[in-house]
Order: sequence, then structure tokens, then C-alpha cells
Amino acid sequence: MAIDIGLLLGKKNPPLIGLDISTSGVKLVELSEVGKHEYRLERFASEPLPRGAVVDGNIENIEQVSDAVRRVWKKSGTRAKHVSLGMPPASVITKKIVLPGGMTEDQLEVQVESEASQYIPFALDEVSLDFDVIGPAQNAPDDIDVLIAATRKEKVEDRVAVAEGAGIKPLVMDIESFAARAALDRIIAQQPNGGQGQIMALFQIGAQMTHVSMLQDGQTLYEREQPFGGNQLTQDIVRSYGMAYEEAETKKKAGELPEGYERELLDPFLENAALEVTRAIQFFFTSTPYTRIDHLFLAGGCAVIPGLVEMVAERTKISASVVSPFKGMQLASGVREKQLRAEAPAYLVACGLAMRRFD
Repeated sequence: MAIDIGLLLGKKNPPLIGLDISTSGVKLVELSEVGKHEYRLERFASEPLPRGAVVDGNIENIEQVSDAVRRVWKKSGTRAKHVSLGMPPASVITKKIVLPGGMTEDQLEVQVESEASQYIPFALDEVSLDFDVIGPAQNAPDDIDVLIAATRKEKVEDRVAVAEGAGIKPLVMDIESFAARAALDRIIAQQPNGGQGQIMALFQIGAQMTHVSMLQDGQTLYEREQPFGGNQLTQDIVRSYGMAYEEAETKKKAGELPEGYERELLDPFLENAALEVTRAIQFFFTSTPYTRIDHLFLAGGCAVIPGLVEMVAERTKISASVVSPFKGMQLASGVREKQLRAEAPAYLVACGLAMRRFD
């Protein structure tokens, strides 16, 4: 029998930080467990990235991203050296397959590899392949449902290089949309009846992309990405006021823009965002058997733009709220609550990655 040294020393879950690398910046979250499924937010921090360092989820400049990770690590004050990283959904191929039950781990691995080669458009030696047994297959109790996830090795290696360049060690690699769902499942569980049977829409509005997920009882019913994000508003500010991009981004966040900004730039952007959400919902209805959504969650850096959630609720006629992934968590003494309230929706993925410590 193998003895887990960590358990012996009382270190069941060594500190693991969630690190979300997106187009606009790097976000870090560290959680600790204070009871069964009860968490405390120990620290959170973010650091912007130079434009072009990460494009469409691809790391274009490892050094710049590594520097930002080193800065965010230092800024947060964490001592944890192990990290959980996310892969953008667009760079991961996932497929649910059915296999006979009762196989050993080794037999499963062989079977998964031979199945995977049918679905993956690259040579198997170019990909990192992982699988997860979900449980018994629905219509055949002797079979099992297995989720395969595959991504090109170079994409994984880039993220590993970023972490190692910053002096930290990657232990877990998750898919960003799975991490977001894990964090959201915690919030849904706090709803009346734990949100059972309800269809929830999650819109993560980032800098360049909006990731749309429709969820019910812990299952993803539908997912898509739309090219829309907060960068459009920043670009409008750059054009209208002749500012540099970085200055426009800072003043947008601080709300320090010339008079007329709201009427001329912000309101049209909000209208556009609400239109994107409405369009995505129509796509969902026309391409699936579903005809209703019970609640709509907004997340991502754009979710906190004043007036957005109200505009979306009004246009879609669906109850909507901005998601705070830390709702119901204890907060460590060093956590600045005011800053947390303003920024929490942008930390959904980082929070889900940090929760991997307790799996």
C-alpha cells in the first residue's frame, strides 16, 4: 500500500494558485478550505499584459507574459509555488465517447488513444491527450462515458514555459470554460433549490471574445464564442479622444473620460453588447430543442461596466445578474473588499482554477 506523505504531514491539498492568462492580463487567485466545500479567499491580484503578448489565446511573447506572472505573484504576496493553468476552449478538442466498463487504467489508455485518433486532425505525437471517466453510460449501464480532451503539445508547452520562466511550477492544466463552470456551479448551488432544472446562461465578456455557455444541472447544453469584447470600447476611446491605447484603458476603468463619453461612446457600446447577447440566445434557441433561459449571468472584465446588466435584462426580458465567484466565501484579512466588489466578475476562470486544489 502506498502512503501519501502529504497526508501524513497534514498537507492533503498543498497550496495551489489559480492563474488565468487572457488577452488583457494575468489574474491570480488563492483559496483555502475552511469546511466541507467552504472556502476562504486568501488573495487575488491582476497584472495587465502588453498588447500582442497573447492573441486569440496563443502566447505570442513568452518573456512578456512570464514577467507579468512574476509581477502578479509578487504583488499577491502568496508563497505558493504550484499553479493551476487554463487552456482556451478554442485550442482544445473535447469529445465524449462510450467505452466498455471494467477496463484497467492501462487498457483504458490504449482504447482512448485509438478512439482519439479518429477525432483529432493532428498526429497523436503532436498532441497532449487526457481523459476523464464521467460515469456509467446513460442507455447502457455496462458501458462508461469518457471525456477525451486533446490539444497541441506546443500550446501546453508555451504555458508551462511562462510559469517556469516566472519561477513557479504548473501542476494542473484545465480548460478555461470548465474552470468557469466549476466556479459558477458553486454560485448556482446557492440559488433556491440549488438551481435544479433551471437553464442558466453564462456570458463571459472578455477583451476580444465573448464565451457563451448554456448550463443545466451541472451539464453544458451549448457553447460558442463570439468575436466581441471590451477592446471595442477602448478602440472607440482611442479614436475619439486621440489617446494612447494604455491611457484609454486606464481612464475607461477609472471613469475619467471627457463629458459626452457616456452618450457618444458608452451607450452605443452597451446597446451593441446587449444585441450580441440577444443574438447568441437566438442561436441557442434555433440550434437546440430548448426554448427558454431562466437566468443570465454576466462575467468577465466587461460585466461591471455601469448599465450593462440592466440593458441586457431589458433587451432579453430574462432576469440577469453579474456573477461574483467569491459570493458566500470568507475573506482573508488582507483582501480589499471595495476592490474585490469592483473586479470580482473578471476572476471567474481564475477562481475555478484555484478550486482545483480541492478536487
